[in-house]
Amino acid sequence: MIEALVISNIILWLVVIVLALLVFALSRQVGILFERVAPAGALMPTSGPKIGELTEELSLTALDGSALLIGGASESGLASFILFISPTCPVCKSLVPTAKALVASEAGRMQLIFASDGDEITKHENYAKDLDLSNYPYVLSEKLGRTFEVSKLPFAVLIASDGTLRGKGLVNTREHMESLIESMDTGITSVQEYVGSLQANESNTEIGSSAMEQTP
Repeated sequence: MIEALVISNIILWLVVIVLALLVFALSRQVGILFERVAPAGALMPTSGPKIGELTEELSLTALDGSALLIGGASESGLASFILFISPTCPVCKSLVPTAKALVASEAGRMQLIFASDGDEITKHENYAKDLDLSNYPYVLSEKLGRTFEVSKLPFAVLIASDGTLRGKGLVNTREHMESLIESMDTGITSVQEYVGSLQANESNTEIGSSAMEQTP
């Protein structure tokens, strides 16, 4: 009886050790994948205005009837974060509160503008009311969408206070929108470009180190 208990304990400990090794191996693989997979920023289209170009000033009318200038140098000194949304876009509705919080966290550096198109003004008015957009400009303009070649929603555009286009792209998460703001702060077009520059710097550093080691 005692021998059976000893043998069972030994077997159990062996199982525990094997499981621990498996968990360690899986954790290591997850870490390797995390290092190799680059973070995904906003999906930037290749068509339309290019990053760094001066945007055209558009004189538009907001949903509440107020005049609105989008593009060109800003008289207020604020950057413009434009989020293109639609009443028929379920993802857009979930991103609106996130966009509000994100722009608010920038401490008065930028203004948030919502944009859409369509002839059913009443539908958009109800949509804006449901999303509590009374404190934000909401503009219906097909021309604005064509200017930045918006083909899919939700789509965001970031224009610096001097009127230059600093970021644009399809956004589905907070991280996507943050990547646009990051591109304005760092001067790097996209997160993917940023990761590429880091990898290039690491490669140059390794090459330099190897050259120094080989120098007699």
